Order: sequence, then C-alpha cells, then structure tokens
Amino acid sequence: MSEQTPYIIGVDIGTSSAKTIGLAPQKEVVVGVYQQAYATRYPQPGYAEQDPLLLLNAVKKGIREVVSQAGRPPAAVSFSSAMHSIMAVDRQGNALTPLILWADNRSEPQALALRDTEAGRRLYRQTGTPVHAMSPLCKLRWMGETQPALFARAAIFPGIKEYILYHFFGRYISDHSIASATGLFDIATLQWSPEALEYAGITAAQLPEPVPATFRLPPLLPAVAAELGIPADTPFIIGGSDGCLAQLGSRALGPGHATITIGTSGAVRMASSRPQTDAHGRLFTYLLTDDVYITGGATNNGGALLQWLVRDFLRMPLTALQPLVEEALQTDTGSLLCLPYLLGERAPVWNSHATAAFVGIRPGHTAAHFMRAMLEGICFALLSIRQALTETAGPVRRISVSGGFTATPGWIQLLADIFGQEMELHQQNDASALGAILLAARELRLPEGDGEGAAAMVFHPDSDKYQGYQKKFERFQRLYDTLKAAGEQ
Repeated sequence: MSEQTPYIIGVDIGTSSAKTIGLAPQKEVVVGVYQQAYATRYPQPGYAEQDPLLLLNAVKKGIREVVSQAGRPPAAVSFSSAMHSIMAVDRQGNALTPLILWADNRSEPQALALRDTEAGRRLYRQTGTPVHAMSPLCKLRWMGETQPALFARAAIFPGIKEYILYHFFGRYISDHSIASATGLFDIATLQWSPEALEYAGITAAQLPEPVPATFRLPPLLPAVAAELGIPADTPFIIGGSDGCLAQLGSRALGPGHATITIGTSGAVRMASSRPQTDAHGRLFTYLLTDDVYITGGATNNGGALLQWLVRDFLRMPLTALQPLVEEALQTDTGSLLCLPYLLGERAPVWNSHATAAFVGIRPGHTAAHFMRAMLEGICFALLSIRQALTETAGPVRRISVSGGFTATPGWIQLLADIFGQEMELHQQNDASALGAILLAARELRLPEGDGEGAAAMVFHPDSDKYQGYQKKFERFQRLYDTLKAAGEQ
C-alpha cells in the first residue's frame, strides 16, 4: 500500500477493552491495531463500575499506538462506544462518581416501579429503550433518590464516550445513536424527552448536546493533539454506539439481514428505515443515523459468563478458558441444561433478578460439560431474542456474526446448528470499529471498498443437530418459566 493512501482510525470503547484499528477503507488494508484492557469493579452485589480515567487513557494510548504503527497521521478518527453508561461530573469536569455500566442493576427498584405503568410504556415508545436498570434513565432516578446531595452537586451527567470527548475537545456532546440508548432521548424529535427528564429529575442542560452520528467534532485541544501525535485539525467524526455500528461494519443494512455479536455480552439486531418498538417491550430501537434504525435485543451474558465459570466457579486461571471452550465444543452435555442469566437478563425477559441455573447434573459431568452447557445456554438466549425480532421486524433471512467469539469457529458452528441458519463471518476485525471507520469515510467522502475484499466464511447448520436443539430449546424456555413461577427467577 502506498504511504499516500489515506487511512482512518476507528476506536471502539468497549466494556472490557478499547480496541483501535487503522484501516485504509479503499483497499480494506489494516495499517495498525491496538487493544487495551481495563478492569470492572463490583463493589457490592448488583454494582458494576469503572474508573473513567482508565478508559480515557486507554483510548489515548490506542490512537498513539496505531499512528505509530502506520507511520503517519490518519485522514480521520471516528468513535464507537458501549451504551448505557452514566456518571456525575462537576462544573470543573471532575468525576463525582465512578462510571456506572450497563451491567449495573442498582436501580432495579426504580425500573420495576416504572416499567409496567402507563408512563413507563409511554417512555418506551418515545425513546425506544426498554425500562430496565441498565438505562441511564433509571440510574439517574436512583441517584437522585439515594444520593441527593451528590446529585445536586452534579453539573452534567455524561456517559463514557461524552466524558472522553470532553477531554479531547472541551465540549460535552452526545451522538444520537448513544443518546437513543439512554431512555432519555425522543427518537422522533431527536431531542431529550421532557417527560424522561422530569422523571430523572434533571434538565436538558445537564446532559450533553445531542448531534447526529456524522457530526464533525471541533479541533482537538492542543495538548491532546500533542499527546496523540497528530495535527489538531485532524477530522474527528463523533460516530455512534457499538451495537449500531456493528450493523454497519457487518454491512448488514438490508431487509432481513441480522447480525449477532457476542463479546462480554451479546445481541441480535436488524436494520430498518423506521422505528419498530415491540408491543411487549422486549426489544430496543436505537438510531444508527437519523434515517436508519436498529431494532433488536441484548443479553447480559456472553463472554463474561465463561470468565466467571473458569475464574470463580472452577477456580482456574483465565488462561484455561480457551482450551476448556475447545474441549467443551467436542463434548455432549446429554441431560445438562444451563440458564445463563448470571448477570440478570435484558432481552427478551428484562428481569434483573433472573439467575443462572444448571439442571440435569449427573455424576459424570465434568468442567467441559458445564462449559458446553453454558455455551449452549448463551446461544439459546440469543435464539429467544431472534424469535421476538422476527415477530416485530419480520423474518431473519441472513445472519452475519462478529465479536470475540468469532475467534472460535466451533462456537459459530454451534450457533448455526442451534439457529438452523447459516452464519456468515466476513472479517476478523472488530465490526464496531470498522463501522466507525465506514461512517467517517462516507461523511468525508473518502473512497471505500465494497466489503467483498475477503470471501465470507459460511457455517452451515447440521439439520439433525438442529432438530435435537429445537427440543432442548423448548426445555430451556419451559425451565425459565417454571423457575420464575416458583419465585426463583
């Protein structure tokens, strides 16, 4: 590749790490990759927090490293970010709280009190975000009720992306994609919802300014530009949320083309030209751009579940995780079935009190059997989301996969067998970061490839295994309903 070929940096601010990719979109050539992990704290049951400065520094380091690998500044930088985070910040930009993550369930009492009311249903229709403890809407209500003095001191309530952008540009700005996942944003008017603001106990001035995902940010602060090693006038596009950008990065915007992502958590999504809220409140509708909506559902329990099994339950080092997954994929669980709701659950049950369970344990079951049951349980949870998506948005005719699980082909094959559908893997790069890159390329009118640079790997379902998994999935659904009726979910 010529040194003059422009490249774009895509930064994906994830739950467990910041992934930074430099890519020349015209030739689809990667010029640099860097990933920086960071920790999540669980100070008490139901809490999930991070130090926002760790994430800020990880993003800075990722950009520096990719620029160094490429040997020249980028043509542009664009951002993807995990959704639903919130924190309190004072007028000087100092954090008053840790970053509260999507997995944090401390506001469950507030969510339960609102969810099945007419106001809760109305807010769901306005915002496209199910009423749940994950949402900043409920987290703000919790903060106002339980920490009123701190709540009153806060000048603004940003998520992690807005916090990082403030440190880069000196302004609090939120893209419509991230805003649409807060439960505070009216997806029809593209403004903060007055009714949601009243419920949360804040004003629009206490939230970042909402702008389109294609918004070009102001010049970098000079000190930050020097730290990153790029010119201050380098174009920065604000980008969107990780889930919506994964849809673009997978080039899955056509009718019936769904995506499945499994990383720390997991999701099934499909694009449409209009908002499609579910009559039962099971699915989200978020914005990719102001004329593209992404409908789907997320599960709390993806890779985080496997880490728990290895590290906390089996008391093994995390280096044992991948070998155990590979062994599990060669194992038959027999009667063993897993409800994977270790971290509560979002779609389609929206139950923060949901718990994980193993049923059908026999003396011969080993660590590999438990791992296999968990892998199947995660796939069954995603299948239940696909059912709701089909009922709301229409049939799923094609599925592209992305996320950390794609490094394990046997897991993709398991998903194909359980869904009874082909799974297409188009690239190993992070689909959310790639989506951010494509968004920037289109906004800046830079040439891009057609996405066909590398042939897709297609995983075909085994029809006999699919029939067996259908029966097991019916048991999976009955098990949740039974345990819930018994007061154990």
